Amino acid sequence: MKVPLPAAPAADAILMAERLKRAAGCVDDALDALLSGLSLEPRLVAAMKHGTLAGGKRVRPALVLETAALFGPPASGLVEAAAALELIHAFSLVHDDLPAMDDDALRRGQPTVHIAYDEASAILAGDGLHALAFALLSGGQTAELDPALRLDLIDALARGTLSMISGQMRDLAAEGRFATERPALTLEGVVGIQSEKTGALIAAAVDIGARIGGAGQDERRALGDYAARLGLAFQISDDLLDIAATAEEAGKATGKDAGAGKGTFVSLLGEDGATARLEEEIAAGLAALARLPAPAPFHAWLIGEMKGRRR
Repeated sequence: MKVPLPAAPAADAILMAERLKRAAGCVDDALDALLSGLSLEPRLVAAMKHGTLAGGKRVRPALVLETAALFGPPASGLVEAAAALELIHAFSLVHDDLPAMDDDALRRGQPTVHIAYDEASAILAGDGLHALAFALLSGGQTAELDPALRLDLIDALARGTLSMISGQMRDLAAEGRFATERPALTLEGVVGIQSEKTGALIAAAVDIGARIGGAGQDERRALGDYAARLGLAFQISDDLLDIAATAEEAGKATGKDAGAGKGTFVSLLGEDGATARLEEEIAAGLAALARLPAPAPFHAWLIGEMKGRRR
């Protein structure tokens, strides 16, 4: 499948936003076709679709596509690899929204899966999305990729998934879920949690794109540094969004972090301090991109967009 992403000579905001929109449409089409073709129990498929196709900016799969495009023409199986990563992201959101986790009733302006269906259906839908992601990487058009590369992609996605799950567990522990007293949380602790919980899939997206594109070791290191900064910038902006945006703007409940006593960048640094840290992460991410042999306008635009996010 061809990736409809034109080359861009400069980080023009309108053009970059259009590239993100087109990447999202490309991946949405692939996900819709994949889920619609499943021969599984109908309610399960419907719940999986609800958790996957109810909107979303598709930042992570766009990073797969755009990172690969830095190094050459689109490879066969690239869209499928991007879709596989988005399936893991969707699985994580379906499970995170459950009452036992973050207990959210709204996601992307729509009822969460356990609200639209029920808790058991949401659990099984998340399980199905998780399994489908790895099935997609091991077959279909990705079968045209070199077998060693396919194993590398599966490994990268598995490691990113495990790190994300570990981050969620650490986040719950930091809330005092598993102890009689809430543990004291430091800034270093929050950075560690969010580098896993939010940053792991962003890092996996960039790494998968770089591997498919054939990036060299130095280029992958620079992109890895960028991805780490982008992951933290994304989380800091999310923490700021939680106190500044309305539920309608964000597409989900806001103001919950403070009510739950979560350790966030805002709770530890204050709004001004969190904003300053966000600017530091953006600057460091741009510095990492400067180590690449050619410009990466989409990547530069994306990390800059973390400041002033409203959704």
